[in-house]
Amino acid sequence: MKTISSCVEDILIAQPFLEEALTRSIINYSALAEELREPISNMLRKPVKSGAIMMALRRYNTPNNLRHSLKLKTTLQKLGDITVRSNLSDFTFQNSETLIQCHTKILEQVETNKDIFYAFTRGIYESNIIISSSENKKVLKRFKDEIQIGLQEGLSAISVRLPKDNSKVSGLYYQIFKRLAWENIPIYEVVSTTNEFTVLVEDHVVDKAFSVIKNLKN
Repeated sequence: MKTISSCVEDILIAQPFLEEALTRSIINYSALAEELREPISNMLRKPVKSGAIMMALRRYNTPNNLRHSLKLKTTLQKLGDITVRSNLSDFTFQNSETLIQCHTKILEQVETNKDIFYAFTRGIYESNIIISSSENKKVLKRFKDEIQIGLQEGLSAISVRLPKDNSKVSGLYYQIFKRLAWENIPIYEVVSTTNEFTVLVEDHVVDKAFSVIKNLKN
């Protein structure tokens, strides 16, 4: 049977930013209770009072699996080198039988130049190539017979070395995305390997994004 407390829990779990603010005691309980009065009334199909909701908010305990565990904090403190690469372009092509062959030719051209940034991701219907903008003409030439869906220039990549066993730590990526979202920094693309994590952002927010990620260690 649904109760006010269970409705409050459902809403907070579905809105992690709201739950975070409540956990850190930086939100007005009375104002939030009034904001939740209508949706909770609809969920219970009867009118509820703001006072009852406020009491449920004060009694709410963040589930253990969502709390900032010591293991997560330790992992964040062990984040490795942070590298920034600017002047990047992101090409999007529709997948085809010949797309991999084009990709192979580009690899042959750039593999000897360590100064070139290059990343390739393949989805079900489309593939992305992230590359230094100096190589744009080569990409357009090699992929001239492919269907180009999009091209975004003026991007920067922020790459972070992750500690070993990072994949066993729940909430690590959430912390990164949450901090960037709190600062209103849009993420254009994400690329990751087992022990490395890269976010692509537009050039005009790269300094702010770098500062946010660097501060994750603190």
